[in-house]
Amino acid sequence: MPKRLPIALVCFALGAAVSPSRLEAQSTCTVPTQNRFVRDALFEYYYWNHELPATNPSTFASPQAYLEAVRYKPLDSTYSYIASRADQDALYSASQFIGLGMTTPFDGVEMRVSEVFPDSPASEAGLKRGDRFLTVNGRTVADLAAADQIATAFGPHEEGVDVVLEWRPLEGPDRKATLKKRVVTIPPVQATKLYEVDGRKVGYIVFRTFVEPSVAALDDSFNALRDAGATELVLDLRYNGGGLVSVAQHLASLIGGDRTNGKVLAEYVHNDRHRELNSKLLFQPKPNALNLNRLVVITTRASASASELIINGLRPYIPVVVVGDRTYGKPVGQYGLPFCDKVLNAVSFVLKNSQGEADYFTGLPATCPAGDALERQLGDVEEASLKEAIVYLRTGACTPAVVDPSAPASARRVRSAVQPTDGWQQLLGAQ
Repeated sequence: MPKRLPIALVCFALGAAVSPSRLEAQSTCTVPTQNRFVRDALFEYYYWNHELPATNPSTFASPQAYLEAVRYKPLDSTYSYIASRADQDALYSASQFIGLGMTTPFDGVEMRVSEVFPDSPASEAGLKRGDRFLTVNGRTVADLAAADQIATAFGPHEEGVDVVLEWRPLEGPDRKATLKKRVVTIPPVQATKLYEVDGRKVGYIVFRTFVEPSVAALDDSFNALRDAGATELVLDLRYNGGGLVSVAQHLASLIGGDRTNGKVLAEYVHNDRHRELNSKLLFQPKPNALNLNRLVVITTRASASASELIINGLRPYIPVVVVGDRTYGKPVGQYGLPFCDKVLNAVSFVLKNSQGEADYFTGLPATCPAGDALERQLGDVEEASLKEAIVYLRTGACTPAVVDPSAPASARRVRSAVQPTDGWQQLLGAQ
């Protein structure tokens, strides 16, 4: 979950605390100078800076290669990354990325569509949640999996890239189309619904990503639910890989309301070089807050970072029930440090809740396990995770687990998140 450093602080920290040569990458963009920038920034801000090896950055072909070589892999195998500055700015400021406009989880056997963004190449081609891919650019999913190329099967995230897809819809004959990648806008809130459960009004929000446009979208949803008299909330974060801490603060405050105003949502803990940055993140007063007594959250292994902060930060104050699958496991955050046309997003802090809890590198477990039923649309009360959430709201207990030993292994396998590639792709989990 990136936290944006004020520009003055970035300049001061990197300009005054290190020698002038360490700023060379900002004005000279050769590979060696970029690599040295990454080295110096890591020694300055990286949370595990004492674990960095004394490796010569000039021997690496790119700053990405250097970062991969020196990261603290016992805990940081994917968290720290280098992104295109243009791509990162587009995502956080406008909720946009370049792609086809869909998410494509792979469970080890099948690759399917889990969501399709509106006004995208995928939606225009007729792809829908639940569709099964047969081939990508002429190669079967089995061939791509055997070659360990599922993560890169759709090609680079660049405008104009053609992708030839063949798929099997839930209904009707197999289809084939050529899709061209372009700028896609992700609706931060993809659905807001209201259900009646035993005489209570239950709100349901599918929240996709913690970016700047999310604040207005969340306000609209909470205004609607508050006006409708919602007293319960199911927050669907199943594909939400995180984003800005400030948006998590806004959302948590909308949920907690008067019960949490002014209290500690999280505490930043930095490395020993920057203890002056340690601070507390507080819940804020929100006139449109729901003032909930409890929260039900739907998660999968793709729910990460700021999504997990919502759960961990609220739990000291209200019961938070997790329905679905264990989360990704990312109790740490990054500062975005720009250089040349890139941004270094290196793990720079741990976010602990008010009880000092942040040890969930293996993810937050589900209270009530449930599947992600791709045959049902999100918001369908018969979709497995939403159905289980309603069961819990109605009864206060999870559905007893029943495993059919005769079912094939693929039917019992928990569906995985999109295979991670670069950092912003992990955040989106989208093609």
